[in-house]
Amino acid sequence: MKHSLLAGFLAASCLSSVASAENSRPQPVPITDTIPAARDIAYPGAITLDIDATDTQRGIFTVKETIDVAESGPMVLLMPEWLPGKHSEAGQLSKLASLKFTANGQTLSWKRDPVDVYAFHIDIPEGAKTVDIDLQFLSATARNQGPIVMTPQMLRLQFNSMSLYPAGYYTRNIPVSATVRYPQDWTAASGLPATAQGSTYTYETTDYQTLVDSPVLAGRFFKRFELTPRVGLDVVADTPDELEATPEQIAAHKRLVDQAVKTFGAQHYDNYEFLLSISDEISGIGLEHHRSSENGVEPGYFTEWDDQASARNLLPHEFVHSWNGKFRRPADLWTPDYRMPMRDSLMWVYEGLTQFYGYVLQARSGLVSKQDTLDEYAAIMARYDYTPGREWRPLLDTTNDPIIAHRQPKAWRSWQRSEDYYNEGLLVWMEVDSILRRESGGQKSIDDFARAFFGIRDGDWGEVTYTFDDVVNTLNNVQPYDWNSFLSTRLNETSDHAPLQGFTDNGYRLIFTDTQSDVLKDAAKARGITDLSYSLGFTLNKDGEVSRVVWDSPAFAEGMTVGDEVVAVNDAAYTPDKLTGALAAAQDTKDPIRVLIKQGDDFQTLSFSYFEGARYPHLEKIVKGKSGLDRLLEAR
Repeated sequence: MKHSLLAGFLAASCLSSVASAENSRPQPVPITDTIPAARDIAYPGAITLDIDATDTQRGIFTVKETIDVAESGPMVLLMPEWLPGKHSEAGQLSKLASLKFTANGQTLSWKRDPVDVYAFHIDIPEGAKTVDIDLQFLSATARNQGPIVMTPQMLRLQFNSMSLYPAGYYTRNIPVSATVRYPQDWTAASGLPATAQGSTYTYETTDYQTLVDSPVLAGRFFKRFELTPRVGLDVVADTPDELEATPEQIAAHKRLVDQAVKTFGAQHYDNYEFLLSISDEISGIGLEHHRSSENGVEPGYFTEWDDQASARNLLPHEFVHSWNGKFRRPADLWTPDYRMPMRDSLMWVYEGLTQFYGYVLQARSGLVSKQDTLDEYAAIMARYDYTPGREWRPLLDTTNDPIIAHRQPKAWRSWQRSEDYYNEGLLVWMEVDSILRRESGGQKSIDDFARAFFGIRDGDWGEVTYTFDDVVNTLNNVQPYDWNSFLSTRLNETSDHAPLQGFTDNGYRLIFTDTQSDVLKDAAKARGITDLSYSLGFTLNKDGEVSRVVWDSPAFAEGMTVGDEVVAVNDAAYTPDKLTGALAAAQDTKDPIRVLIKQGDDFQTLSFSYFEGARYPHLEKIVKGKSGLDRLLEAR
């Protein structure tokens, strides 16, 4: 008994000793920011860039850069990180290679900043007047490495990917001159004017901000169409036949420019270039700039015109950005350099209103027919009404998605939500238009807001920033209303349905039929998809792989997920027609639809007790005569 008590006492003493001892508890090493903050003063010197863009087989850009320096000592050079139009830290630092600094003929050692990896520290020796930089930009050679920007037939050059700039200055205050050598017999186009001597282009001296905002599209097969004396359509394609546009096709692009200028009442560029690549080799793109836009589409833009309506929304959208996003820019998004983080809280204006006017202008110009535009609206309305993620995530929070998700794919997009400020923003702005028409007795519309907001300072291609209050105040000046409460509700509150009231009040409602609209049929054919989002609740790609599953849909209830492969339908090998045929037959037989799927190495049969047939979205007019939406889409 004594031994037992002694053992218990010793055990308790040991536990007490362990409990009273503290675990090791380190403190963080302080972070010291040694990178100069940007100041709004002139840089005491200039940058000279010399770029060799001729290695099209390997996708390598070789750069020689010279930067004037005013004094010896520590210097920090930055590669652009937070990029306009990307709305996030999207610089392609990982593709920078062969970096070397020299001054006074001696090689300088460099050190990457331990916190901001886009920053490079060097020491300028006494007496040096310039620092010379050698670097390479190793562009992607396969799509799993990122966007393809160089092929043997064409290239897309973004100066931010192949240059460094000195820290401590607003980029608009850093002078820069650039020269680029392209392959022999190629033609290059940019919003930044250049003179060409053979295959070497010398660009107009400008500031670093403007240079970064002035990408280049170059290629072997090139054609330029003048839309107005100030606006051009520059097209590069894989093959020369893709450049053959009809006079009416070009006339529609001319009307696009005309309708945009009439709508906004001013032009915020001295010249503007649509840079359009038609290719299935170089990656597609849609990126706005102040005096140009980068636009990339699949082959057939001109040659398969009747089947390519959905591809023609790209140019109207990017063109609107010259007014909305480039000239008028959210105050919390504007940054003095490419190191300061961007804040995307007003993306529902920047992108949402641009999305709204992109569709309006495609219809007003006839670039896309009114009926096709109505059918595209119906698809947007249905997609967002079938987004249950709005029950937990408000629209305003999706403006953070470029930074959160970096535009990577999501397994459950309808539940997680994504950058919904684009198309749900369109829905909100349609409601703004309907309220303006209602409250003014038909005397005012969203065009009055657009002219008041964007139609100022004609010819100014600087930036005028705005806040939420500026939007509200401009709307109130157009037509008094409680715009603050309305917008705050749409942005901040959750709901189980999309805000479709603007379309209803403007004379059209969303319905579903068993017939797919022509424009959506063409888009599905071009993308190789079978879209059953509003019936069984999933979409398949051309190989029968599930690319989308709607949260809480019949497919979701059966356990289907993105990446599954549909192998058979009702015991017959899968084809798109077999699946849609089974969907139609089940309406009469009331027999469940059996779908055999492959999940990894496993097979599973799903049984869908769904008997309502195919459901595809359409708009139905609900008023007689011209509705608000009819008037909105009319040419000015």
